[in-house]
Amino acid sequence: MVHTYGMAQMNRRTTFALDDITIQRLKTLSEILHISQAEVVRRAVEQAERDLQHRTHHKLQLLQRYVEKKGISSSEADAYLMQVADERTHWRGE
Repeated sequence: MVHTYGMAQMNRRTTFALDDITIQRLKTLSEILHISQAEVVRRAVEQAERDLQHRTHHKLQLLQRYVEKKGISSSEADAYLMQVADERTHWRGE
């Protein structure tokens, strides 16, 4: 009887080209979590997918509110443009 301890059973192999730092991070996570490197990758992909779904859902909610309100007010638009300008200044390091 094969025990997988809650981990997915492998049915395909693949190869990745990773930089040395990422390889070390993968090995470290594997050791800390006491799971295989493949399981670390599976969990990372699952988490990335959940994060993407959450961000997509949030953006759709914002779009729905925008449509329901039939646009945004000029004060909201001004506030948004000020926020963008501040973020660009911060990003540039000014």
